[in-house]
Amino acid sequence: MTPEFDPASLKFDANGLIPAIAQEASTGEVLMLAWMNAEAVARSLATGRVTYWSRSRAEFWEKGLTSGHRQKLVEIRFDCDRDCLLLLVEQLGPACHTNRKSCFYNAVRDGVTVEISQPIS
Repeated sequence: MTPEFDPASLKFDANGLIPAIAQEASTGEVLMLAWMNAEAVARSLATGRVTYWSRSRAEFWEKGLTSGHRQKLVEIRFDCDRDCLLLLVEQLGPACHTNRKSCFYNAVRDGVTVEISQPIS
């Protein structure tokens, strides 16, 4: 029998946090990076809606609760060191607070910063 996953088995930093990369499950597009603690991981698994820990507000943040741009959890993966998470999600609306699909909308090309995506209208 396979043991049940325990969020406490992850390696959190000194502040009790672990980086979590959100990736669109259907396309593989990287959407954003945020932080989770053990309770945020547990809440996400229990509800199927991704919950992060907001470092600036020092509170839980269910993605899209106020904007409607929710993330439905498809799967949580962790790396070989258990110190970073990859969240496969179904993103409803933009993931970025700038109203873009992804927070990674800037690139460095030939030494110049280039904006590679526009806000969603």
